[in-house]
Amino acid sequence: MSEIEVWRADALAGIKHGFLGRVGGVSDGLCWGLNAGLGSHDNPASVAENRRLATQAVASDATLVGLYQIHSAEVVTVTAPYADADRPRADALVTDRPRIALGIVTADCAPVLFSDPHAGVIGAAHAGWKGAIGGVTDATIAAMEAMGADRGRIVAAIGPCIARASYEVDEAFRARFAEEGGENDRFFADGKAGHAWFDLEAYVAHRLAAAGIGRIETLGQDTYSQPGRFYSYRRATHRSEPDYGRQISLIAL
Repeated sequence: MSEIEVWRADALAGIKHGFLGRVGGVSDGLCWGLNAGLGSHDNPASVAENRRLATQAVASDATLVGLYQIHSAEVVTVTAPYADADRPRADALVTDRPRIALGIVTADCAPVLFSDPHAGVIGAAHAGWKGAIGGVTDATIAAMEAMGADRGRIVAAIGPCIARASYEVDEAFRARFAEEGGENDRFFADGKAGHAWFDLEAYVAHRLAAAGIGRIETLGQDTYSQPGRFYSYRRATHRSEPDYGRQISLIAL
């Protein structure tokens, strides 16, 4: 088993956090490595061990809590740990409690970690295109404010996700974003006839900035083009693979 790779953001310095890839872990087969996806067809014991290893690498004194992610703007306020079997259907979590690790799993979507160090409030969001345009990051910020955070102090980091060079979409997808605001077209580059390339990371950063977040860090890691480091739903689909793993991103007080 290789050593687990952990990406950390300067914006979150001093806060226990990490964006993890697939390197390390105990899974084999299509989901080899640090597969943290409870929804995969991987051996459940391997997934549980990978989630334990990931938590140990980021916040060894914390208990991991996650979600049954549904590409929504729903946010859960966590006040106590709960079992994976009881995880709620939502796409973001916030807490002000110590020793609780908020975990988001992704396989091309953007993981976003938040902190207001002054208030002692953290958050984690799963921002795929549906959640991003639906306002999952805005809802996370609002939930943090309800716990005493101030959006003027909140810092955010966007972890590994699919990059524009790997994210081809059709014109209907592009039009959906244009309907939300004409400025959204700047997140697309023209491709072949009827297609474009979408910059999910830049769009999520734009939503954070528009919401008043002053410090935003992007890691610039493309999940699709690095099969040795990250899981990718789109890559698995293009390869006609029947399963895919998920990487996990964590933050804890």
